[in-house]
Amino acid sequence: MTEPTPEPPGGKAHDSTLGSRLNWLRAAVLGANDGIVSTAGLVVGVAGATGDRSTLLTAGLAGLLAGSMSMAAGEYVSVSTQRDSEKAALAQEKRELREQPEAELEELTVLLEERGLSRPVAREAAVQLTRRDALRAHARVELGIDPDDLTNPWHAAWASFLAFTVGALLPLLAIVLPPPDRRLPVTVVSVLLALACTGWTSARLGAARPRRAVVRNVGGGALAMGVTHAAGILLGAAGA
Repeated sequence: MTEPTPEPPGGKAHDSTLGSRLNWLRAAVLGANDGIVSTAGLVVGVAGATGDRSTLLTAGLAGLLAGSMSMAAGEYVSVSTQRDSEKAALAQEKRELREQPEAELEELTVLLEERGLSRPVAREAAVQLTRRDALRAHARVELGIDPDDLTNPWHAAWASFLAFTVGALLPLLAIVLPPPDRRLPVTVVSVLLALACTGWTSARLGAARPRRAVVRNVGGGALAMGVTHAAGILLGAAGA
């Protein structure tokens, strides 16, 4: 009987890279979705109180900049924390490899056994991987980290900033470009269509049912615009 062969070191990394790209794409779609909903709610709310184009433009731009900066800062902090954790885990693994190499070799062997290899094959694979690059082997097999591809907080921050900005531009342009009597319907229709697209895309990226995601997304956006518009009308009527 032929013994099972160990998984190629590059195979797991390839799957991890593909998953990482899908995660980034999903995050970009969700960031654009946030930009659409938050800015649409803001400008539609202001439109309930006033029809002045400059006021709507000022409010929309302020919301776009505040939202995009907030998204970028939040993503930078979050990913920086993740990167620090990855670096700390790698440093600890490096220390353990230096202080107790035999124990680490046995640990790697057990991890490979848990992936379906027989004990002799797992041991031989662990020895070969350790000789080639012990830290890389443990990082990938034990920690699920690629030492050459740690998360980058600046990439995450810029991606969030751009995604939110792109999403926010749609309701902003829809509320200021049409004639006054068409601003609200054009904005509402444009926003709901865009939310249907982002809901469908995020569902497909997550291998979920698109219909439920689209209904949830469109319903949430419609509710947000309805509530803020009603609030704007009440404030406008009260002279606030």
